[in-house]
Amino acid sequence: MASVTPGGALTPVDGLTLSRMGYGAMQLSGPGVFGPPKDRDQALAVLREAVSLGITHIDTSDFYGPAVVNELIREALHPYPDDLHIVTKVGARRGADGSWIPSLDPAGLTAQVHDNLKHLGLDALDVVNLRVGAVESATEEPVGEQFGVLADLRRQGLIRHLGLSNVSAVQFAEAREIAPVVTVQNLYNLAQRQDESLLRRCAAENIAYASFFPLGGFNPLQHDTLNTVAARLDASPQQVALAWLLQRSATTVLIPGTASVAHLRENVAAADLVLPADAVAELDTVVR
Repeated sequence: MASVTPGGALTPVDGLTLSRMGYGAMQLSGPGVFGPPKDRDQALAVLREAVSLGITHIDTSDFYGPAVVNELIREALHPYPDDLHIVTKVGARRGADGSWIPSLDPAGLTAQVHDNLKHLGLDALDVVNLRVGAVESATEEPVGEQFGVLADLRRQGLIRHLGLSNVSAVQFAEAREIAPVVTVQNLYNLAQRQDESLLRRCAAENIAYASFFPLGGFNPLQHDTLNTVAARLDASPQQVALAWLLQRSATTVLIPGTASVAHLRENVAAADLVLPADAVAELDTVVR
């Protein structure tokens, strides 16, 4: 086990402590986030290496695979270290063809929580995020009923903490009237900053803001300025993009994904990269 938590640790509201540099497990499943991994042994090795590097924050969902990623996590890491927090999400299911189907009715949400518990081998889930909108944008549909279902499961002891994913500021405020929100997981990265105001609000209120697709997701970040700054700092563009996010807000947590041990180590090393002011100023001009 590494002696230093990568990126430091963050304790947002409701008493949860997360390593700011986490690991997103989505890429451990097959193509299209569907089916088994191409290399099962490598997938297990990545999970074990993440924990050995000091990561205490793994992001997953039972709709990755489906069930495949959660079962890999269980095989690789169960019984789990006391300081490891697994953050999962509900709000969708997968079709037989790999399609993503919204599943936000009370029975569906309850079933998804129980599926996550079963496949992770847990009696209670550390954090469950309610996934609402599409990846690229949130909706303005009310979330009170859906979040209330998760709040009831929290009162039953099946969930310890609650979060939100793909939500607007209005939905964020509505959910907080029902139960504490410890994390928001929205699209935000160097080139996509439409969620800036919510990121700042989370920072002001000590709520973890988990930037998903921190490296651009299925369309990796590519920009001349990013490449130039990275070359000057003797770092990879990916490391610079991750370091920029960590310095962007005191409550930002990252969940970059990879199916490669070498790439995982490169991502974790970004937590030690301190960007000088002139580099930050250059990078702040990068927008898509």
